[in-house]
Amino acid sequence: MLEQDIQEILFTEEQLKTRVQEIAQEIQRDYEGKEIMLISVLRGSFIFMADLCRAIDLPCTLDFMSVSSYGSGTTSSGQVQITKDLSEDITGRHIIVVEDILDSGNTLSYLLKILEHRHPASIRLCTLLDKPDRRVKPVKVHYSGFTIPDAFVVGYGLDYAEKYRNLPYIGIVKPEVYGG
Repeated sequence: MLEQDIQEILFTEEQLKTRVQEIAQEIQRDYEGKEIMLISVLRGSFIFMADLCRAIDLPCTLDFMSVSSYGSGTTSSGQVQITKDLSEDITGRHIIVVEDILDSGNTLSYLLKILEHRHPASIRLCTLLDKPDRRVKPVKVHYSGFTIPDAFVVGYGLDYAEKYRNLPYIGIVKPEVYGG
Protein backbone atom coordinates (compact mmCIF):
# COMPACT_ATOMS: atom_id res chain seq x y z
CA MET A 1 0.00 0.00 0.00
CA LEU A 2 2.71 2.52 0.95
CA GLU A 3 4.79 1.48 -2.08
CA GLN A 4 2.30 3.11 -4.44
CA ASP A 5 3.44 6.53 -3.15
CA ILE A 6 7.11 5.88 -3.95
CA GLN A 7 8.48 7.32 -7.18
CA GLU A 8 11.86 5.58 -6.99
CA ILE A 9 13.87 3.45 -4.58
CA LEU A 10 17.20 5.15 -3.85
CA PHE A 11 18.71 2.54 -1.51
CA THR A 12 17.57 -1.04 -1.07
CA GLU A 13 17.41 -2.88 2.22
CA GLU A 14 20.62 -4.73 1.26
CA GLN A 15 22.47 -1.50 0.34
CA LEU A 16 21.47 0.01 3.70
CA LYS A 17 22.65 -3.06 5.61
CA THR A 18 26.01 -3.06 3.82
CA ARG A 19 26.61 0.65 4.40
CA VAL A 20 25.65 0.45 8.09
CA GLN A 21 28.23 -2.35 8.53
CA GLU A 22 30.89 -0.19 6.84
CA ILE A 23 30.11 2.80 9.09
CA ALA A 24 30.26 0.55 12.17
CA GLN A 25 33.72 -0.63 11.12
CA GLU A 26 34.90 2.98 10.72
CA ILE A 27 33.61 3.82 14.21
CA GLN A 28 35.29 0.74 15.69
CA ARG A 29 38.64 1.76 14.17
CA ASP A 30 38.31 5.34 15.44
CA TYR A 31 37.23 4.38 18.96
CA GLU A 32 39.19 1.19 19.56
CA GLY A 33 39.63 0.67 23.30
CA LYS A 34 37.06 3.32 24.22
CA GLU A 35 33.44 3.35 25.29
CA ILE A 36 31.10 5.37 23.14
CA MET A 37 27.65 6.82 23.59
CA LEU A 38 25.31 6.92 20.62
CA ILE A 39 22.68 9.65 20.75
CA SER A 40 19.75 9.12 18.43
CA VAL A 41 17.93 12.17 17.21
CA LEU A 42 14.34 10.91 17.29
CA ARG A 43 12.33 9.86 15.54
CA GLY A 44 13.90 9.51 12.13
CA SER A 45 17.17 7.90 13.18
CA PHE A 46 15.86 5.16 15.49
CA ILE A 47 16.02 2.34 12.92
CA PHE A 48 19.43 3.42 11.65
CA MET A 49 20.80 3.69 15.21
CA ALA A 50 19.40 0.29 16.19
CA ASP A 51 21.14 -1.37 13.23
CA LEU A 52 24.33 0.65 13.76
CA CYS A 53 24.47 -0.18 17.47
CA ARG A 54 24.13 -3.90 16.76
CA ALA A 55 26.96 -3.69 14.21
CA ILE A 56 29.45 -1.97 16.56
CA ASP A 57 31.65 -4.28 18.61
CA LEU A 58 32.63 -1.80 21.34
CA PRO A 59 31.21 -0.91 24.75
CA CYS A 60 28.34 1.33 23.82
CA THR A 61 25.57 3.16 25.63
CA LEU A 62 22.54 4.83 24.09
CA ASP A 63 20.48 7.90 24.71
CA PHE A 64 17.83 9.79 22.81
CA MET A 65 16.90 13.37 22.01
CA SER A 66 13.98 14.74 20.13
CA VAL A 67 14.46 17.97 18.27
CA SER A 68 11.92 19.54 15.96
CA SER A 69 12.28 22.02 13.13
CA TYR A 70 9.88 20.55 10.57
CA GLY A 71 6.41 20.20 12.06
CA SER A 72 4.36 18.30 9.49
CA GLY A 73 5.91 19.99 6.46
CA THR A 74 8.65 18.94 4.06
CA THR A 75 11.13 21.76 4.70
CA SER A 76 12.77 23.01 7.87
CA SER A 77 11.08 25.95 9.54
CA GLY A 78 14.44 27.15 10.87
CA GLN A 79 13.01 27.25 14.41
CA VAL A 80 14.65 24.50 16.49
CA GLN A 81 13.07 23.16 19.65
CA ILE A 82 14.28 20.36 21.97
CA THR A 83 11.21 18.29 22.76
CA LYS A 84 13.05 15.50 24.65
CA ASP A 85 16.45 16.00 26.24
CA LEU A 86 19.07 13.40 27.14
CA SER A 87 18.62 11.20 30.20
CA GLU A 88 22.37 10.80 30.83
CA ASP A 89 25.16 13.24 31.61
CA ILE A 90 27.61 13.37 28.68
CA THR A 91 30.50 15.11 30.49
CA GLY A 92 33.77 13.39 29.59
CA ARG A 93 32.12 10.86 27.27
CA HIS A 94 32.78 10.05 23.63
CA ILE A 95 29.56 11.04 21.88
CA ILE A 96 28.36 10.12 18.41
CA VAL A 97 25.19 11.93 17.39
CA VAL A 98 23.25 9.64 15.05
CA GLU A 99 20.93 11.41 12.63
CA ASP A 100 18.80 10.19 9.74
CA ILE A 101 19.40 13.07 7.34
CA LEU A 102 21.49 16.23 7.22
CA ASP A 103 19.53 18.75 5.21
CA SER A 104 19.71 22.51 5.88
CA GLY A 105 22.05 22.04 8.84
CA ASN A 106 19.92 24.33 11.05
CA THR A 107 18.82 21.62 13.47
CA LEU A 108 22.15 19.82 13.75
CA SER A 109 24.17 23.02 14.03
CA TYR A 110 22.00 24.07 16.96
CA LEU A 111 22.02 20.63 18.58
CA LEU A 112 25.80 20.15 18.30
CA LYS A 113 26.43 23.55 19.94
CA ILE A 114 24.20 22.62 22.85
CA LEU A 115 25.93 19.25 23.29
CA GLU A 116 29.42 20.79 23.07
CA HIS A 117 28.53 23.06 26.01
CA ARG A 118 27.95 19.90 28.08
CA HIS A 119 31.68 19.04 27.87
CA PRO A 120 31.88 15.62 26.24
CA ALA A 121 35.38 14.15 25.71
CA SER A 122 34.60 14.15 21.99
CA ILE A 123 31.61 14.64 19.75
CA ARG A 124 31.13 13.38 16.22
CA LEU A 125 28.24 13.31 13.82
CA CYS A 126 27.01 10.23 12.00
CA THR A 127 24.29 10.78 9.44
CA LEU A 128 22.73 8.16 7.23
CA LEU A 129 21.88 10.64 4.47
CA ASP A 130 23.56 13.89 3.48
CA LYS A 131 21.73 16.36 1.26
CA PRO A 132 24.40 19.05 0.63
CA ASP A 133 22.35 20.97 -1.95
CA ARG A 134 20.04 22.16 0.85
CA ARG A 135 22.76 23.21 3.32
CA VAL A 136 22.29 26.63 4.91
CA LYS A 137 24.61 26.18 7.91
CA PRO A 138 27.94 24.35 7.76
CA VAL A 139 28.03 21.12 9.75
CA LYS A 140 31.00 18.75 9.92
CA VAL A 141 30.02 15.14 9.20
CA HIS A 142 32.37 12.44 10.47
CA TYR A 143 30.43 9.40 9.27
CA SER A 144 28.04 9.54 6.34
CA GLY A 145 26.05 6.80 4.71
CA PHE A 146 25.01 8.28 1.39
CA THR A 147 24.90 11.64 -0.36
CA ILE A 148 21.51 12.19 -1.92
CA PRO A 149 19.95 14.66 -4.34
CA ASP A 150 17.48 17.34 -3.28
CA ALA A 151 14.47 15.05 -3.22
CA PHE A 152 11.95 14.21 -0.50
CA VAL A 153 12.81 10.76 0.85
CA VAL A 154 11.12 8.34 3.22
CA GLY A 155 11.65 4.87 4.63
CA TYR A 156 14.07 3.23 7.06
CA GLY A 157 12.87 5.60 9.79
CA LEU A 158 12.35 8.71 7.67
CA ASP A 159 8.79 9.92 7.36
CA TYR A 160 6.34 12.20 5.72
CA ALA A 161 3.59 13.27 8.17
CA GLU A 162 4.63 10.34 10.44
CA LYS A 163 4.05 7.74 7.71
CA TYR A 164 6.45 5.54 5.67
CA ARG A 165 8.99 5.04 8.50
CA ASN A 166 8.44 1.29 8.31
CA LEU A 167 9.53 0.87 4.68
CA PRO A 168 12.69 -1.31 4.63
CA TYR A 169 14.31 0.84 1.94
CA ILE A 170 14.75 4.56 1.25
CA GLY A 171 12.68 5.96 -1.57
CA ILE A 172 11.68 9.23 -3.14
CA VAL A 173 8.05 10.18 -2.51
CA LYS A 174 5.94 11.08 -5.52
CA PRO A 175 5.44 14.90 -5.50
CA GLU A 176 1.65 14.56 -5.72
CA VAL A 177 1.67 12.80 -2.34
CA TYR A 178 3.00 15.86 -0.48
CA GLY A 179 1.88 18.59 -2.86
CA GLY A 180 5.39 19.26 -4.17
